[in-house]
Amino acid sequence: MKATTISFFVLCSSFFPAFAGADIVVFQNGRTMSVKSCVLDAGTATMRLRDGGEVTFPASIVARVDPDEAPYPEAGSREPGTGIADLNDVDAAVANVFRLPVPGSRIPDEVLAARPYAGLISTVAATYKLDARLVHAVIEQESNYQARARSKKGARGLMQLMPATARHYGVRNSYDPKANLEAGVRHLKDLMSRLELPIALAAYNAGEGTVRRYGGLPPYPETQAYVRNILRRVPAN
Repeated sequence: MKATTISFFVLCSSFFPAFAGADIVVFQNGRTMSVKSCVLDAGTATMRLRDGGEVTFPASIVARVDPDEAPYPEAGSREPGTGIADLNDVDAAVANVFRLPVPGSRIPDEVLAARPYAGLISTVAATYKLDARLVHAVIEQESNYQARARSKKGARGLMQLMPATARHYGVRNSYDPKANLEAGVRHLKDLMSRLELPIALAAYNAGEGTVRRYGGLPPYPETQAYVRNILRRVPAN
């Protein structure tokens, strides 16, 4: 190889960033999303977005994963003061639209819209003036969107209604998604009218009597993890 050719390759390596492949996630509802990678495994899908971080959700909402022909620059590959770096800045700004859900950030709208019962959740949440993202987070934690879910303690359906709670809100069939959602949202809304959000979530999980007995968040690892996992999916306004 001639010296001039070698010099050309060295010059390119200095001014052009390294690129890696990416994936396009096609959801069941037809929406698409360009991500760094998407891995389907044992009923779950793990998505890594272009600007870092990852999110896991039910694989059932994914129709397929296609290779993305538009690569993304590897971290640390920018060269300050070059035209390529400027283009990368534009690309990074576009990628921010799909920022991953880390504590305090928002789950991408495309992910929420593609989840099971998304339309019903939005309607019920709006009816009772509750944040749909909060309802999604509770459902994901309670049943992972399984309408026929039943716990060892007898909680049932999407929002895992206990029999006494179902009776209180007039639910005859806790496995009916609409009835379950309406009762679960009303119950959470009622708790939030009396308690701050973290304590209301703890009451939803462990019972209002329990949180009042302890004067706040009870010392149960399960309840503490439950509250923490939900709050990290619902950023503050």
